[in-house]
Amino acid sequence: MTGFLVVLGCAAALYLLALPRIPAGIKVVVLTAPPVVGVMWLLDVVFDRAAVAVVVGVVFLVVLVALNGLLAHPRLPLWARLTVFGTVPAAALAWLLVVTADDTLKDPGEDPCSMYHGGVGVSEAFPPQAYCRYESGGTHDLATGAQFVFWVCFVVSLVLLTVGLWQIARDPKALVRQFRRPSTG
Repeated sequence: MTGFLVVLGCAAALYLLALPRIPAGIKVVVLTAPPVVGVMWLLDVVFDRAAVAVVVGVVFLVVLVALNGLLAHPRLPLWARLTVFGTVPAAALAWLLVVTADDTLKDPGEDPCSMYHGGVGVSEAFPPQAYCRYESGGTHDLATGAQFVFWVCFVVSLVLLTVGLWQIARDPKALVRQFRRPSTG
């Protein structure tokens, strides 16, 4: 059932992107807000981290402005403007793979560090890192490929979003134009 809902959501997102009468700014908000609101809800209600949820919301507003500025940039090719919509989710997925690589949520003795390496799993949220720590003080890195993917996607996303913020700083009316209906004529 969950898979069906995901496919249905993707189809609705593609349909929304194909409609020429809906302003680009509205499309960006509708496509990006649901996952962010879900993360904020999890942080606030499930993990009882209201302050972190507020920070995520503020960062999302800045990213939203940057995305709209990026889409409004007159000289960037379309592929460059749309790249950020692939690199941000890829960075998020790579981050998740890194921070869960030690899999400390499993029963003790079943995580990869104690089963295969004889150590204790450790993960850090940022910079994302997961490794096994041994009693002797040595370490063994986990998910180095996912770390590489995270950093590549993170840097590309950061550069593109900076370009979008720069566009809005240069032309603040570009943000307003992203939320207006395109003229037919």
